[in-house]
Amino acid sequence: MLAAILFDLDGTLANTDPLHYQVWQGILRDYGLEIDEIFYQSQISGRTNQELIKEILPSLSLEAGQELAEQKEALFRQLALQLKPLPGLAKTLAWTDELRLQKAVVTNAPAPNAQFMLSVLGLSDTFESVTLAEQAAAGKPDPAPYQLALKRLGISPESAITFEDSPSGIRSSVGAGIRTIGIASTHKPENLCSAGAMMAVPDFTDEQLWLWLSSEVGSGTSQKLSI
Repeated sequence: MLAAILFDLDGTLANTDPLHYQVWQGILRDYGLEIDEIFYQSQISGRTNQELIKEILPSLSLEAGQELAEQKEALFRQLALQLKPLPGLAKTLAWTDELRLQKAVVTNAPAPNAQFMLSVLGLSDTFESVTLAEQAAAGKPDPAPYQLALKRLGISPESAITFEDSPSGIRSSVGAGIRTIGIASTHKPENLCSAGAMMAVPDFTDEQLWLWLSSEVGSGTSQKLSI
């Protein structure tokens, strides 16, 4: 029976990727690198700063890479003060409360960013658990963050559903054995499904999504859906 809904943060609770893209464009331009959206989506989106800086700027020392990551996230936070929840998120969270499902965030975002975004979105006290990649053995696309989230919630993969917006995050969730729905706020639906998503929808208002959730909850013996 369904026991919990897990949410990625960036691109899933709010469409943050345009801001991340803008910041990375400016930073990498200072290093003589020009990037476009295709490069951003394939090489940056959904990955940890440590991993992508090591790959894109291999000449930087570990200390310099960490300083760059902190600079990047500070610039992002300056731009993200007006973030809004993705359409339909409030309805989805109310639905989980109605069914008494646990709610958790699982993110590659560093702790200051995660705390900041949840605060801006008015969601600081919404989730029973917030699992950061830095708390796990490895970040997404490794399944470790989702495995840790399941352990914290005390549930099996079969009793959870994940919402994710990036191929990296989807591979992480699916690798942990969790049914995963793609949120196509940043990446094409076909790319999310190719990564393992069981379906891909533009946001939380999608009729296909709610028909599936209704069917999923209807298969339980004691849960009912109100939408």
